[in-house]
Amino acid sequence: MQTVIIPNKYNERLVGLLHEAGSKPIVVLCHGFRSSKDDSTIKAITTALTREGISAFHFDFSGNGESDGSFQYGNYWKEVEDLRSVVEYLSGAQRKIIAIVGHSKGGNAVLLYASKYHDVDTVVNVCGRFDLCQGIVGRLGKDFMEKIKNDIFIDVKDRNGKFEYRVTEESLMDRLSTDMHVASPMIDKNCRVLTIHGTKDEIVPVEDALEFDKLIPNHKLHTIEGANHVYSSHGSELASTVVDFIKAGYLPENQQSQEVPSCPRTRRLIRSRI
Repeated sequence: MQTVIIPNKYNERLVGLLHEAGSKPIVVLCHGFRSSKDDSTIKAITTALTREGISAFHFDFSGNGESDGSFQYGNYWKEVEDLRSVVEYLSGAQRKIIAIVGHSKGGNAVLLYASKYHDVDTVVNVCGRFDLCQGIVGRLGKDFMEKIKNDIFIDVKDRNGKFEYRVTEESLMDRLSTDMHVASPMIDKNCRVLTIHGTKDEIVPVEDALEFDKLIPNHKLHTIEGANHVYSSHGSELASTVVDFIKAGYLPENQQSQEVPSCPRTRRLIRSRI
């Protein structure tokens, strides 16, 4: 495992971990809201990928974990640009990004990325939220719009009254103006997209996954019965589902050289020798 530091377009340092598994192809993984590259869900998928000989890279978005920048409640499109910086850096290092994977808010990041940039062929959205106007009241209260108009910000505290983070009007409007209904159909039809969602997700309702399934052109939906938002009892099924989908979309390097175009008879001969 190697620590890699990548500058984003704002010259903030993005800190990531590179797990080499002997393959030039690589998968980039994105964490969720107020999380980090050390998130247990991300680490479980990373372990499953490397066990199958697929290299992986996971990193902290700006304002999270060890990366530079200040935490913001919204930042959806900024996180897309952070991911863009990572993709460009790895591509410049002659790595082939075969998939981008995101959990929770990271699922939104990878889908928004695919709607804007069309250079990754496989995307995995693990319980990203479809309707970003939902899920706010639980954190900010029913009268959040009135509060933020009057006070310009809302300080979110935990159950013990300890300060957690500040939501500014700008960051709230960033979230409210990010429209997955518009972005989803803009993903290229040649881009394979998998959405995975637990039926017992207590943060993002499983119905959100059904909305993605209606709008994304080349989409597969996989629900995991009984799984919660962090797959605490279903990590193995989550990881194997992600890995199987990614492996189905590309040929390992040691198989690519065996591909022979044009002649069916030649292909039959090669298959008989393998």
